[in-house]
Amino acid sequence: VQLQASGGGLVQAGGSLRLSCAASGLTNSRNVMGWFRQAPGKVREFVATTSSNGRRTYYAGSVKGRFTISRDNAKNTVYLQMNSLKPEDTAVYSCAAFGEGPNSPIMSTMISPRAYELWGQGTLVTVSS
Repeated sequence: VQLQASGGGLVQAGGSLRLSCAASGLTNSRNVMGWFRQAPGKVREFVATTSSNGRRTYYAGSVKGRFTISRDNAKNTVYLQMNSLKPEDTAVYSCAAFGEGPNSPIMSTMISPRAYELWGQGTLVTVSS
């Protein structure tokens, strides 16, 4: 079971990137998927998360209105569309997953990195000013 993130790169401020996270080996799609990022010298922070059916999404305040998380369960892939990028968005972006279980997890669980059981290796996003 693994998560493979891709799509990072160098972009100018104001530009866009779309990250992808392909999940392989998962036995079902009932997983909460999230994106986190870690900038140099800073702690890892939550970016966005989506429930297993994609109906519930949550965003960090710093990216709300600019980033969109989505998923294609048929392809076992989750995406992060990033628009209006800023230099402060520069970081290694990682995707993560945890089993949703029979009850829908509350928001505070979905945005906490401690809830996530499976992590991808990360992809670097660099935004130049």
